[in-house]
Amino acid sequence: MRRLPGITVVAALAVLVSAVPAQAAYPGDRVTWPRKRPAPATTATSPGAVAGTPSSAGTGTRSGRQAAFAKAARTYGVPESVLLAVSYLESRWEGHRGLPSVSAGYGPMHLVDGRARPGRPHGVGEDPRGDETRPHVVALPSVAPAPPQDTLRRASELTGLSLRRLREDSSANIMGGAALLADHRRRAGGSPDDGPAGWYDAVARYPGVPEEGAAATEAARSFADEVYATIQTGAARVTDDGERVVLPATPDLSTPRAPLSEPPAPMAQRRAHGPTPTPTPAPVTDIVVKPATEPATKIATVLAAAPSPLPTARPAAALAAGTVAKTTAGPDCPRNVSCEWLPAVYRRLKDGGYGNHDRSDGPRKIDYIVIHDGETSYDAMTRLVRDPEYLSWHFTIRSSDGHIAQHLRARDIGWHAGNWYVNSRSIGLEHEGYLARGGSWFTEAMYRASARLVRHLAAKYDVPLDRAHILGHDNVPGTTPETVGGMHDDPGPYWDWSHYFELLGSPLRASGGAAARSVLIKPDYGTNSPNFTGCPGGCRSLGASSVWLHTRPSLTAPLVSDIGKHPTGDSTYSVYDHAARASSGQRYALAERRNGWTAIWYLGRKAWFSDPAEAPTSLPASGPLVTPRPGRAPIRVYGRAYPKAHAYPVGVPVQALTPLQYSIPAGQVYSSGPTTRASYLRAAAFDPAEHRVVRGETRYRQIQFGHRIMFVRASDVQPVSR
Repeated sequence: MRRLPGITVVAALAVLVSAVPAQAAYPGDRVTWPRKRPAPATTATSPGAVAGTPSSAGTGTRSGRQAAFAKAARTYGVPESVLLAVSYLESRWEGHRGLPSVSAGYGPMHLVDGRARPGRPHGVGEDPRGDETRPHVVALPSVAPAPPQDTLRRASELTGLSLRRLREDSSANIMGGAALLADHRRRAGGSPDDGPAGWYDAVARYPGVPEEGAAATEAARSFADEVYATIQTGAARVTDDGERVVLPATPDLSTPRAPLSEPPAPMAQRRAHGPTPTPTPAPVTDIVVKPATEPATKIATVLAAAPSPLPTARPAAALAAGTVAKTTAGPDCPRNVSCEWLPAVYRRLKDGGYGNHDRSDGPRKIDYIVIHDGETSYDAMTRLVRDPEYLSWHFTIRSSDGHIAQHLRARDIGWHAGNWYVNSRSIGLEHEGYLARGGSWFTEAMYRASARLVRHLAAKYDVPLDRAHILGHDNVPGTTPETVGGMHDDPGPYWDWSHYFELLGSPLRASGGAAARSVLIKPDYGTNSPNFTGCPGGCRSLGASSVWLHTRPSLTAPLVSDIGKHPTGDSTYSVYDHAARASSGQRYALAERRNGWTAIWYLGRKAWFSDPAEAPTSLPASGPLVTPRPGRAPIRVYGRAYPKAHAYPVGVPVQALTPLQYSIPAGQVYSSGPTTRASYLRAAAFDPAEHRVVRGETRYRQIQFGHRIMFVRASDVQPVSR
C-alpha cells in the first residue's frame, strides 16, 4: 500500500491504541508509517488459507492479518497480546511470501522445519587470516549439528493443517503458532485461560532451542523478557505486503517469572552489577505505542554470567607445552541480552603452527565491527570455533531467540575477515544463517540482540556507528590482487541495514541539503526488490538493501564491471556477486543526476542507479570527499594501510606494499572515511609476548571505492569542498 497521510495514521491509532508516545522508547524508534510494497490485489482466499480466516494476501485492511491473530488467539485460548508480541520478535508480523528465514523458520510465527539441512560453513574462497606471509588453509571439518526442534511439524500435528499451508499461508501459520503456545502452556501445567502474565513459561519455551542447562534457561528467559517488554511498550507497523497490525500497549502488565524445568544460572555466574536493573524498553522501530507515564511494574531482566578479571600473564610452562592455562573470563556483553562464554581453542598444531586465533596480553585499537553470516547453524558454528585448525571470530548470535555466545576477548584477534589488517583492528560477529541458501530473512530477535551487542561494543571501544566502521564481510577489501576475487559476500543483500541502524540508534538520515556532494544509499527495503539470480531453486522477488549499478542511466544498460571480481568477464545479477551493487548506508561521491537516475563514482568510473523522485533510493549526504592531487593521477588503491619498508625493525619481515588492480583517474571524487597512520601487527608466534607492532609515518585515507572500502595514501589525494 502507499504511504498513508499523517492525519489518517493518527486517526487510526487513536482508535486502535491508548496513546502515542511523545518520544521514542528505544534508539531507532520512529513514529511514522513506512512506505511499503502494495499488497497483491485479490478478492479470493488463497488455496491454503485456514477456513474462516482472511488470506495473508489481503488488501491491507485491519480485517486481514490482525483478524488472523485475533481468531487464532480465541481458538487456542492464547492472550492476543502474547501471540502478537511473540510474532513481532520472530518476524515483525511478516509472511515473507512463504519463504523460510535463514534458519529455516516460516511465516509470522517462524515455524521451524527441523529437517532442513544446514549449509557448509565458511572457509572456501579466502584465507580467513588474510596474511600471505603465513597462509592459513582451512579444511572444512565434518560436523553434524543438532537439529532444531521441528516446530513446523508439531504445529501440523496440533492443528491438522498441512505443512504446505503452515509454510505458505500467514493465517494458517499464526494458527500453528497459537497452538504451539497453548501446548507449551498445557505441558507446564497452566490453564489456557490465564491472563498474559501466566504465559511467561510458554513464551520462554517457544523458540524451541534443543539445549539444556543454565545458559539455555537464561536464553529462554531473556526471550520471554523481550516479549513482555514489547507487550508493555506496544508496537504497530505496516508489513511489506501491506498488512497493518497493532499491538496496543499494556504498561501495567505484571510478569512474574514462571519456573522453568532448568534452574537459573548460579548467582556466582551472573554479572556482578548488584540488583536486577530496570530493563531498557524493547526496541520497537516502526511505531511505538507507549503512554506518557512509566509503567508501575517493570519486567525483570536475567543477567548473563559475570566476567572475572582477565588474566594479564600466562604461565611459562603452559606456553612451552603448547597449551594455555584455562582463561577465567566472562562474556563482554550488554546487560540486556542473553550471553554466555564459550571460548575458542588456542593450541599448537602438529605442523608447528597454532590456532585458531592470535592472543594479546594488552589492549588493541579497534576500528571496525564486521557483520557476518555463518552459512550454517548456531550449533555448528559454536562447535567449529573450538577446532584449533579452523577459523575464529568473537561472537555468534542465534536466530531463534537472539542468544549470544562469545568466543574471544576483544583484545584477541580472530581470523574471520580475510584481511589481516582488518582482522587486527576489528571484532567479528557471526550470525546464524545463510546469504541465500533457501532462506531470505533474519529474525527480529537476532537483529535486536546483535544491535544491542554492537552498540555496547561501539561505545566501549569508541567505534563510530556508520557504514565506514560497521562493515559487512562483503565490504572488507582483498589484501593483494590475487585475493580480491575470492573475498566473501556475506551477509548479502537480504540483511536489512536500514533497520539495523535504526536499532543501533543511528538511523540512516539525509544531511547536507540539496547541494550535498555525496549521497547515502537508502532504498526502501520493503519495496526495493532487485531481481537476483543464483539462489538454490531460483531467486524470488524480495525486499533487499542493494541497488544495481549500470554503465548508463538505463535499466537495459550493462552493469558496471569490476576487474578484481571479474578480470575477464562482466558483472552478473547473482545474489553472490556484489561487483555492481551499492548497499544501504554506504556513502558515495555524487557524480551526476539525470532523469530520475543518479551517478556515483565507483571503481574508477561513473555508476548509475535508478533514483526517481517519487521513490528515491538515496539521500543527500555530507561528509569528507577526496580527489587525486594534481600531477599524481592515476593514483593507486590498497587493501591495507601498511608502513613503508624502512619502518620495519630488524627481525620483522617487511610486508609488501602491494597495490590492488584498481586506480583513480584525475577528476574523480570518492567519499572518505577515517585517516589512519600506517601500521602492521606481526603476530606469528604462539606466545603473544613475541608479537610486534610496526608503525610508519605514511598516512592513509579510507575511501568507499566500490562495494568494499579501500585505502589511498593521504599524500596522493586532496580534500574536496562538501
